[in-house]
Amino acid sequence: MTEHDQKQLGITLWGIADQLRGAMNADDFRDYMLSFLFLRYLSDNFETAAKKELGADYPKLNADDKRTPLSLWYAANAADVAVFEKQMRLKVHYVIEPHYLWGSIAELARTQNNDLLLTLQKGFKYIENQSFESTFQGLFSEINLDSEKLGKKYEDRNAKLCTIITKIAEGIAEFSSNSDVLGDAYEYLIGQFAAGSGKKAGEFYTPQQLSSILSEIVTLDSQDPSSGKKKKLDKVLDFACGSGSLLLNVRKQLGPHGIGKIYGQEKNITTYNLARMNMLLHGVKDSEFEIHHGDSLLNDWDILNEMNPAKKLEFDAVVANPPFSYRWEPTEAIGEDFRFKSHGLAPKSAADFAFLLHGFHFLGGEGTMAIILPHGVLFRGGAEERIRSKLLKDGNIDTVIGLPANLFFSTGIPVCILVLKKCKKFDDVLFINASEHFEKGKRQNRLLPEHIEKIVATYQFRKEEERYSRRVLMEEIETHDYNLNISRYVSTAKSEEAIDLQTVNTKLTDLEKQVTDATATHNEFMKELGLPCLP
Repeated sequence: MTEHDQKQLGITLWGIADQLRGAMNADDFRDYMLSFLFLRYLSDNFETAAKKELGADYPKLNADDKRTPLSLWYAANAADVAVFEKQMRLKVHYVIEPHYLWGSIAELARTQNNDLLLTLQKGFKYIENQSFESTFQGLFSEINLDSEKLGKKYEDRNAKLCTIITKIAEGIAEFSSNSDVLGDAYEYLIGQFAAGSGKKAGEFYTPQQLSSILSEIVTLDSQDPSSGKKKKLDKVLDFACGSGSLLLNVRKQLGPHGIGKIYGQEKNITTYNLARMNMLLHGVKDSEFEIHHGDSLLNDWDILNEMNPAKKLEFDAVVANPPFSYRWEPTEAIGEDFRFKSHGLAPKSAADFAFLLHGFHFLGGEGTMAIILPHGVLFRGGAEERIRSKLLKDGNIDTVIGLPANLFFSTGIPVCILVLKKCKKFDDVLFINASEHFEKGKRQNRLLPEHIEKIVATYQFRKEEERYSRRVLMEEIETHDYNLNISRYVSTAKSEEAIDLQTVNTKLTDLEKQVTDATATHNEFMKELGLPCLP
């Protein structure tokens, strides 16, 4: 399937969402839409694997028979179901009973069956608790099938769901169901819903262009980026993972077997569920990722709280787009926390450095961390200046990348990317000022592929270019009191052309002579005409 077709599927689904959501706000409808798309993927993936497993025994149906082939096989082979499901758990890591498959649900919707809503409720519970080896508690908790936004009575809600599911089934029938295609459509829809959600979108969506920059940077060799990509990353962490698109982008850089395990943490329950679905929908097996619902600043994830250095989890890559200038309440106890003790606490007004230090603590010695932050972290004073100074003195800040304004749905402010390392090869800091390299859009500015490529190549080969990038030694940064304001080191201002005063003087003298000569000629004519002359 072509890229155009993939985008077209996203556009088709967005059109359905826009048409059907009625009085429901975009955020609520998003949860229904994406959940049904997720169910379609799980079902098709399971049925494809089942067909391969059963071979000649897989039932063949007439074109007008709307039952799912597996429902027939289950009915005819009750004694073999347990063995079959055991095999499927080994192969695709999950099982879906035939009456909960998308095909069965879509048929209930098409025939306006009054049991649809009830079947969906049971199906969602089944997938949460029984489909996978590991349970996915609360995966569909944000989808309220009893919501009055769907209708006041059961019958009204059932009828509304019948309409929504039938439209979705018709809309996606002609498109492929493989994980790349549906995954891209899923990402497209998340982006569209993000655009419609305004500021709330900042909670869960990192624009794909920025995801690409971060993921390309952290997958390059940390000590010598110019040698190219690492072959494998054992563990990758995003501690503010939103819908998981940033983690998936890192995986995309290295291929499906390029990462040992993906770790994500997300505080918002809705987006936590979105991230888990997004992983599975992109073909990441449940054993290949772990997403935790919790607060990174409080470090409430048990696996990250190991005090024994020998057992401490360390990551080959850390990526993050945490909430900008988030207000938090650091306590005395948090001041003694192993993540912050040696650097100090970020101020209450802006937790930016708290997020950075959290991720940095878990970065491995040979790893790379890339984090998106507001520009204020580069120059604000007080506690932030102390943290920034220590990171610089310890040689942990490798690269500072300034980006254009208005790249996010949630804010118009310009942001930067900080690249950090525990052990870095170079004794300077690379500054990249990419603030003027973008395509202007109506609502958001965009980074085109060539802009992304230029940023990544500049980082990879540590290139210097006038008015774009420069390697700056620590001695110079120290003279600026560890202020990292990018324009101090790489100004995009064009130098004014030097003025040659002698040339200017000659031109003025010539002009004065021309004026004198012209006045004399003019006065000659005036005399002949008997008119008053110019002084």
